[in-house]
Amino acid sequence: MPLFNKHLGYTLVQLPSKKINIILAIVLFIIIAAVIYTGTQKEAELPKMTVQEKKARFRALILPAIDNVYVTLMLRYKNIKAAIDAGETNAEIEKLKVEYKATSNDELLMALKPHPKSITIAQAAIESSWATSRFFRVANNIFGVWSFDQDEPRVAALKKRGDKTIWVKKYHSIEAAIYDYYRTIGRSSAFAQFRQARMATNNPFILVTKLDRYSEKGSLYGEELASIIKFNKFDNYDAN
Repeated sequence: MPLFNKHLGYTLVQLPSKKINIILAIVLFIIIAAVIYTGTQKEAELPKMTVQEKKARFRALILPAIDNVYVTLMLRYKNIKAAIDAGETNAEIEKLKVEYKATSNDELLMALKPHPKSITIAQAAIESSWATSRFFRVANNIFGVWSFDQDEPRVAALKKRGDKTIWVKKYHSIEAAIYDYYRTIGRSSAFAQFRQARMATNNPFILVTKLDRYSEKGSLYGEELASIIKFNKFDNYDAN
């Protein structure tokens, strides 16, 4: 029966428990249906853009993040180098050696030194199709980094290789993807020659010739990077 609340001054309708259960069931059904509907919707597509608009969007999204990561990594490199040059041995240095699979101080410094931003920008442009690729849009994956760990955040490619599903890492931010990219370059045996070269020169046009193992394109990949750097004047960012 209706109840009068003397404090609030109006009548409260007391619903039978059966009706309450029906209402709750309806609400639950609506919520489940909404989740299923959202999950099956086609991923949002970018609006059509001119080449100039696409590049402007890429620069606005990617360049500030690359700048921030580069500054942080260069500061770490300088601090570790100063400590090593001073003959220090500390917990941070030993921890970094383990993380970067370095067996000596020289190897560690080769692993930690960030390469010129122009190379990072050019690779980001290629691997993310100027920040328009699906992997970038749904996973912040700028560099096409694959995932082989089913316990980490990742997304599946829409197409398989034969009967094999390809997975790529999913990052919580653009900067996280850039940090992981530099870390991969710094510790993978595939880029040992690249790391040695970047200790001797900061010339991006020389260094990109050592990235042939980053892509299935082989030596053509370095040529493509050099062309993109030159055409877009990305090497201007190396002076900053």
